[in-house]
Amino acid sequence: MNKAEQERAQAAKLPADDVVGILLQQHARIRDLFDEVKSAEGERKQQTFEELRAVLAVHETAEEMIVRPVASETAGREEAEARNREEAEANKVLAKLESMDISNPEFDAILAEFEKAVSDHADKEEREEFPAVHQGRTEEQLIRMGKQLRAAEKIAPTHPHPATAGSPAAQWATGPLASLVDRTKDAIRSAAGRG
Repeated sequence: MNKAEQERAQAAKLPADDVVGILLQQHARIRDLFDEVKSAEGERKQQTFEELRAVLAVHETAEEMIVRPVASETAGREEAEARNREEAEANKVLAKLESMDISNPEFDAILAEFEKAVSDHADKEEREEFPAVHQGRTEEQLIRMGKQLRAAEKIAPTHPHPATAGSPAAQWATGPLASLVDRTKDAIRSAAGRG
């Protein structure tokens, strides 16, 4: 059983809308998307990378807005801040990848390093942060957090914004506006047939 399958199995044991279950499912999807980008070529590779980029941008923003403040209380401030720093760094790399031509050989090399960093980050969350959040909140609170996470994802930016990444306060202050701009750009590009 690979890591994505393990995450899905672990999530399946949790109640529907449990925030940790939702995040585990998303981690599994992110791992799948990395595999798809690595095996795709041409336009399919570009489309899959754009999906990965959007999923990561939305996922990390929602985590910072909803999970990180609770993790600061349950897992400790140092733990939460360490995850925020990792996400801020990942956001910079994601922005760099987004600006590159996917046919550039350097793209694949940076993507491979980025995948490892994202995987390590997810593993740390699953090992250190999620258990503390789960133990520090009631089932009802975890389900409420899951619903809040899904709501936050609807207003989260779909592109990396390194200036706000890693800061829950900045995400709350600028995330909805950045999201509006991102989603408008995405819609225009899609209408023009450019993904």
